[in-house]
Amino acid sequence: MNILTFDIEEWFHIKFDNNFLEDEMSLSNYESRLNQNMEFIFDALDSSGKKGTFFCLGWVARKYPKIIKKIDSLGHEIGSHSNNHKLLFKLNREELREDIKISKNSIEDLIGKKIDIYRAPSFSLGEKNSWMIEELIDFEIKYDCSIFPATRENGGFPSFVSPSPCLIKTKNNCEIKEFPINFYNLFGKNIIFSGGGYFRIFPYFMIKKMMKESSYVMTYFHPRDFDPDQPVLKDISLIRYIKSYIGLKSSKNKLVKLLNDFKFECVSEASNIIDWKNVPIQYI
Repeated sequence: MNILTFDIEEWFHIKFDNNFLEDEMSLSNYESRLNQNMEFIFDALDSSGKKGTFFCLGWVARKYPKIIKKIDSLGHEIGSHSNNHKLLFKLNREELREDIKISKNSIEDLIGKKIDIYRAPSFSLGEKNSWMIEELIDFEIKYDCSIFPATRENGGFPSFVSPSPCLIKTKNNCEIKEFPINFYNLFGKNIIFSGGGYFRIFPYFMIKKMMKESSYVMTYFHPRDFDPDQPVLKDISLIRYIKSYIGLKSSKNKLVKLLNDFKFECVSEASNIIDWKNVPIQYI
């Protein structure tokens, strides 16, 4: 099972993970590159005959409504990626509820369909804020794709029960279907490889080998992952620079190869394949 997903945000959102500017107009000083990057993704998927799940910011829905409408018109699946990419462990319950509400409404008003799939920005759902699962359920989210089952700069969930589809159950007996990021065990170390900087940095022959030997893969790509001409943000750490800018020159060809070499499903299609009565359970 290989699930194809994209997180739809601008190239500069990586700078505002921790302190996103409240005044959206202030972002007009940054060059917009989303339209051209999305055209590459659309063309690559069309050429390979693949469909995917697109996790979109509410901000993108308001700023670039034509992009959201095109994703929908091409038959791809749409989920929420939060409102404006604030890290979720920075939010209290009231702020989180408002964030989910605005994001869902912004997208649903455009496409006339209910949004029931969610991915936290920067996988910022972890052990310390696992309570947010109940808020997602309250907003009728059926599928979550936010868990990064390893230590991570912006959170991570290293104690998570399984790097494969599972059910998350809360103390209040609520449950949600979870599609976490997968990993590959290499020489005793769990390696993430299926998206973002990991996908760009690893050579394709390694990615292909790990994909073939994995029974479940959750990909996660961003439009900026395929834009070698994007500006370099100022005042970012060396680690962030490596994660965001290394491997950009070869990433387009790698994605094309990946789409041609493997079969993919979107999230809801994958859910229909799974026997949810016999998956691991994560209690939070």
